[in-house]
Amino acid sequence: MSDPTIFERIIDGEIPAEIIRETDDVIAFLDANPLAPGHTLVVPKEAHERLRDVPPALSGEVFGVVRDLAPAIEDAVEADATTVGINDGRAAGQEIEHLHVHIVPRFDGDGGGSLHSVMGAAGGVDDPDLGGIADDIAAALE
Repeated sequence: MSDPTIFERIIDGEIPAEIIRETDDVIAFLDANPLAPGHTLVVPKEAHERLRDVPPALSGEVFGVVRDLAPAIEDAVEADATTVGINDGRAAGQEIEHLHVHIVPRFDGDGGGSLHSVMGAAGGVDDPDLGGIADDIAAALE
């Protein structure tokens, strides 16, 4: 059995956190290393590493909390916008092996970019076969 993640320890009350919303299945708290004032993490209480591992009903609850919190956080810190994101897997930058959604308040002139800026120059795809890719994704859903 692996050691509990920091999120599981927060959920169990072993580590203090600034909890801003809690339901039976989801907890949201301020990030201890925020990118901006109000940076919040929304976490399912049930341990699942990746989005693909989360049961559909639970992912719906997680995103329901994200939907409710994003405008409230934006208003509370007087942000101009919000970036919502998931680092889903190690290759995507996930550091804690427990799904979590970031809600990051954004401010005009904050120097941050769009989600497209995450990839930088590495994100360019030469001559993509969009039709073929779409077909492959549709086939994977079957």
